[in-house]
This record gives sequence, C-alpha cells and structure tokens, in this order.
Amino acid sequence: MRHPTSPASGHSATSSGEPLAAARSRRPGRPVRRRAGRTATGLTAGLTAGLLLAAAAACGGGTSGGGNGSPKTLTYWASNQGADIAADQRVLNPELAKFEQQTGIKVKLEVVPWTDLLNRILAATTSGQGPDVLNIGNTWSASLQATGGLMPFDSKAMADVGGAQRFVPAALASAGAKGKDPTAVPLYSTAYGLYYNKKMFADAKLDPPKTWQEMVDDGRRLTKGGVHGIAIEGASIPENVHAAFNIGQMYGADFFTPDGKPQFATPQAVAAIKSYVGLLGTDKVAASGNAEYSANQSINDFATHKAAMLMWQTTTSGFTNLGMKAGEWGVVPIPAPSPAPPGGRPITSMVGGINLAVFKNTDNRDGALKFAKFMTGDDEQKILNKAYGSLPPVTAAQADPAFDTPDTRVFKDILASHAAPLPQVPAESQFETAVGTAMKELFADAAAGRPVTDEKIKAKLEAAQQQMGQ
Repeated sequence: MRHPTSPASGHSATSSGEPLAAARSRRPGRPVRRRAGRTATGLTAGLTAGLLLAAAAACGGGTSGGGNGSPKTLTYWASNQGADIAADQRVLNPELAKFEQQTGIKVKLEVVPWTDLLNRILAATTSGQGPDVLNIGNTWSASLQATGGLMPFDSKAMADVGGAQRFVPAALASAGAKGKDPTAVPLYSTAYGLYYNKKMFADAKLDPPKTWQEMVDDGRRLTKGGVHGIAIEGASIPENVHAAFNIGQMYGADFFTPDGKPQFATPQAVAAIKSYVGLLGTDKVAASGNAEYSANQSINDFATHKAAMLMWQTTTSGFTNLGMKAGEWGVVPIPAPSPAPPGGRPITSMVGGINLAVFKNTDNRDGALKFAKFMTGDDEQKILNKAYGSLPPVTAAQADPAFDTPDTRVFKDILASHAAPLPQVPAESQFETAVGTAMKELFADAAAGRPVTDEKIKAKLEAAQQQMGQ
C-alpha cells in the first residue's frame, strides 16, 4: 500500500507515493449499491479493526452504488492517489472516456478517500452490495481474500486480462495468499529505497552508503547544526511495520510460520528492530522528536534540508511539492548489514502499491475483466503510473523513457530482484497494528533516554503476538 502523500501502497499517504509513493504507506478512500449477494465470512472484529488501522497506513478507500445489470455500465471505486480527489478525476476521466470509446462501456467513477476505502470495502463484502471494480491496497490482499467478497483471478480470468506473465512477479505475489488464485491484479507499484541529499553528501565528501554501518557512520558525520543524518516516522504504525519487514528480511526474519502462525519475537526480528530504533536511540542520527512523527513529517524534514537521508517509497512530488528541486536528491537501496547475518536475504524492500479487484457479486463480470485488461494494458500503465509517480507492475510498460530516470532505474531493480510482499496471511492487518504499535512504544522509550535492549524488544513483540489471539 501507500502513504498519504504518494500515489499508488501501501504505504504507505503523502505514499503509501505522490499519490503512490509518498503517500501510499498511509493514505486514506467511497459507495455503490448493488443487489444483495453472498455474505462474507471469517471477518472477526479484530480483523476489521486491524484492517481499518492498516488502511490509514498503507492504502486507502471508499463508497458508491453499484451495477444495474447493464453490460454497458460499470462502477469503479478508485483509491485517492493524487493530491486530492479532483486531481484523480483529472487523471482518470480521460482514460475512462477512452475505455468507453473502445468498448461502449461507461464507467461511473468514484474516487474514495483512504480514510473511507477499507470501511466501504468491508461493508460491501459483508452486504453483497458494492462496485463492479475497485482498488485495494496490496497489503490488504490476503485479508480481503479471506472474506470471499472479491472475484478470484483464476487461470481463465487471468488469461482474459493478458496473462500472469505480464506482471512483475513480486507485484503479482502481493495479490493474495500463496497457493491460491490472486484476489486482484497489480495496478500501481512502489518500493522502498534510501534517499540522500546530494549536496550534503558532497560537502561532507561522502559517497552514498552501501552497508548499514556506513549509513550510521555517515549519519553521525552529517548530524550537526540542527541537521540530522536521517529522518524517520517513529509514531507511524505502517512505516514501523514496513521498516521491520524490510530490515527483517536482511536478517532472515519471518513474522509468520509457513502455516500462517505468528512468530514475532524471533532473534532475527529483535535484531532488525533494534537496528532501526537504534538510529534514534543509541546511534542518535535521528532527532528524538522523530519518535512522534506519524504524518509524513520526515518527508518535510528531508525536503527542507533538516535531514540528510530518508527511507521512503518511490516518490518525486512528495519532495518537489515541498520545494525541493529534481536532482537535489539521489536514491540507493536500503543498505544491508555487513557481513550478512546468517539466513539473511537479499531483500531490501516490501512490495508497495495498489491492486485492481473485481467485486464477486458484479452483474457485469465480462465488462469488469475488460476494464481490468484496459487498466493494466501497456499503454494505460505508462499513462497512469507516469501521472502518479509510481512504477508500472507490468514489465513491458517499464521500458517507457519516463521510467528510465536515475531514481526509477534503482526502484525498478529493487522491485524486480530485491522486493517481497508483506506476509500474505488473513491476519496481516492485525500484525501491522500489533507490531507497529510495539515499535512506536519502543521509539518513545528511546526518545526518553530509556535503554531499548534485546529483552525489552522481545517482550514487546511477545505481547504483540499475544494480541493476535494465538
């Protein structure tokens, strides 16, 4: 998913990205009416609450009225990827008109704010009344798959949209639980990298860091005169979880067993979280006030030259909207520990982004699949991802010159070879809430000067696991 200031997410809302990157990690979503249908099962109150919290952090949602059975009409809930709803309408309406011209099918668009999107999707899956087609944050995929309210993309449906081979494998892996038919297809993608201020690094005669220790050492040299080496969002539940996953992969951490049981307090997870919280606590390369950041203040600090580095999802407008000029920053993969810990993986980022799903009770399945094929077609992928500053999850579309900048070359490589989806389990959203909150508390301890030891981290993670009810 994505953040409130970005395009496409989870993050991530600035991302999780422009619409996708900066804001996706935390962005917020709207309504449609349709005949009553199948009732969703398996959604506990805990899952609902967890999903709601995750929504604010990573992807986003809405409300609208649905199909009238007409093969010439579709209702589409689009996530708010742009600076505002009007911006999304300006991007999407010409493309929907193009689809109508090609197919004769009119699309009724509703851009749903991220604050509403998950609520509305859950209400739709429960009542059987929803849109024909909708956006979902990709970190919600397995949780929403478990409701039974979305149409599985079986081999026939996947063939109808052009085939699974068209998509970046890591992006498609974020569309549902392993071993099951995907519950959606990827629409916008993003990944995490380490942004750095080129002038600050040049003035200090530093090269971009290649290892975690180099990043810490560089941060210490750059922390002076009101400037800190790095900015982080210590009170952001989604950003905390994304960091735990990204760094945890480098340490070989698995937060769930192969059969989906939570195992949060492993030595690998403890080590990863300790290194991240340590940026503020022991290393002191992040300002203590970062422990209270939860609304993309870290982007502001980086863009206004108060911090020299930032771990964030794919974004450009997230910086330029705050006055930074293109070319003032560079980006490299998040540095890994060196030497690599035993069992560590060459993964530096979660797969962020937005997926396109079809409501199971749609009266116009054929039209919905035509629309999914159109939106994920090579030409539309270039147009939409260019507009939102995200990466096309369709491999062929990435060849467009718009995605051949220094930044996007780095992110394309990360997405293709060094990214993995967050755990694709029904309880993923509860995991985000529980672990993200535990890390928020650890950051508060670090900011207050209280030691954040292995034992304290393990205890917090064990308590978070107990909240899962397992």
